[in-house]
Order: sequence, then structure tokens, then C-alpha cells
Amino acid sequence: MSGTILRPPFDPQLDPILVAVGEQMPLSMTAEMIPMMRQGTPIDIDDETLAAAGVTRRDITVRGFENAEIGVSVLSRTDHADPGPGIFYTHGGGMVAGDRLAGVQVLLPWIVAHDAVVVTVEYRLAPEFPDPYPVEDCYAALVWMAENAAEIGIDVARLIIAGISAGGGLAAGTALLARDRGGPLLTGQMLICPMLDDRDQTMSSKQFDGVGLWDRASNVMGWTALLGDRRGGECVSIYAAPARATDLSDLPPAFIDCGSAEVFRDEDVAYATALWAAGVQAELHVWPGGFHGFDMMAPTSAIGAAAIAARDSWVARHFHSLLGDCK
Repeated sequence: MSGTILRPPFDPQLDPILVAVGEQMPLSMTAEMIPMMRQGTPIDIDDETLAAAGVTRRDITVRGFENAEIGVSVLSRTDHADPGPGIFYTHGGGMVAGDRLAGVQVLLPWIVAHDAVVVTVEYRLAPEFPDPYPVEDCYAALVWMAENAAEIGIDVARLIIAGISAGGGLAAGTALLARDRGGPLLTGQMLICPMLDDRDQTMSSKQFDGVGLWDRASNVMGWTALLGDRRGGECVSIYAAPARATDLSDLPPAFIDCGSAEVFRDEDVAYATALWAAGVQAELHVWPGGFHGFDMMAPTSAIGAAAIAARDSWVARHFHSLLGDCK
């Protein structure tokens, strides 16, 4: 039909979840809803869950952008002894919400299976702290992690960055900063449904307007909180919106995933394509019928379980490859 925007359907197993979420909260987020968003989500993790998984947590205050105090948490296996792989984690929340434990359950199997150590950062949130505060806080915490690797039990030669949603965009931006400033050497980047492009021009952005989780209106709200009047204009840094980067060479190998039924689909596919064009290895998964964050909302669904297994596999293969012929 002329003028009708078609879109891929949601996975049938996920439809009831979308209905349930829609009954509890609006699907389109506005700036006025930011306080509500900051009250927490059901996917946040607590210390009891960490302990049950055999993971300990240590909170530390470090220096962020402009020397301000920010918090990080160091998560490691209870029996951690020898230096293990390091994972620097940036949480999601649309640039405006979330805390450093949001989404950490995704990383727990990597801590346990690979004796990895996670450092997760409490970067400051927009709109109170607009760009460049969030990405600069992340970079400062990454530098702290690398400089203190021995003390927190990390083998700095096995360091990756991981982020979810807005945190995926911040992870990509932090990786660009590390490359351009000659900062910590990252060996990989795990970008989970990353928020990369402020320009609101993709087909997937138009397809998921008023439907699905984190729709077009929500995305515009998040980018506006971060960038203000600069959103969509010419004066936006590649570190704030990595989709704007024209040179992706010399970046670490990446894992990128998203759902076919979410706003971020096209920008994530484009970023993987740009990495390949720059000679960077990337593994891309577009899960059919997946809405934004489907794997955390429905981890036992068929595509949720498949998405989790694919990420776990990439992490295992990546860490194993860093051991070379030694083990």
C-alpha cells in the first residue's frame, strides 16, 4: 500500500511480553519520564544473585572526566586467584537511566567460566551530564582499570570492552577513544544491540515508531538528552555517535547483535559492514523477530537462548584465541 511502512513481525514467543510491558508502562519514553526510568528495572541484579553465582563485588571510587569522583564495581569469581581476562562494562539505559549493575547478569557466565574480572562503571547520565561526560567517564574508568590491572587480578593482555544498548554505543565510542589516544589496548568489543546513530534516518527507526521496546520516539529522547540541539546536526563527535566515524581501522574485533524488529537494527548492521570495510573482523547476528532487549526479557525463548549462546561462544573463542599455543 502506498505510504504504508511495513515492518518485520515480532517473534510469536515474544508477543505476550510486549503486551505485558505495554500494560505496565508507555512504549514511548519522553523526557518527563526520566525520573520513572531511573527507579530501576526488573533486570537489575543484586548482591544475593551475585553471591549465588559465586561472584564477589568490590566498589571503588575513581576519577572520571574532569577529575570528578565516579564509582566502579569490580566483579570476580569468589575463588579468583591468578590474573584472568578483563571485561570493561558499560550499562544500558538510553543515556539517561540505569546503573552499573544493570544488565550484569549477561556477564556472569563469562566471569564464572573464564575466571574473568569485570569492571563496570557508573558513568554520569544525561541530560544533567550531556556529551562528552558519559563517554569520557567510561574512558577514564577504562584507563584506571588498565593501570590497576595487577591489583584487581586482570591480565591486561586479555582485555575486552562490552556494553548493552546505550552502553553498547558508549563501548564503541570508548574503543575509538582508546585507539585515537593510544590508550589501553583492547582485544575485543562486545556490542549488544548498540545505540550508535543520533541521526534518526534509518528504515528500522521509521518502522518501529510507537511499537516495540525503545521505539523511535524514545530513541530521539535519549539522543536529545545527550546532545541537545546538536542531535542530528554536523557538530556531533564520533565518540558520542560512533556511526558517524568514517575510519574504523585498527579497532579490535567486534561482536554485534540486535533484533530484526528494533530501531537499532540498521545502524548496527551498517557498523558491522563499516568494520569489515576497514579490515576489522566482526561477527554480526540479527535475530529474527527480536525486539530491543528481547534476550534479557525472554532468556528462555528460542531466539533468546540462541542469542545468549552465540555471545557466550564468541567470548569463549575470543579468550581462548588470546592464549595462543600456551594452553
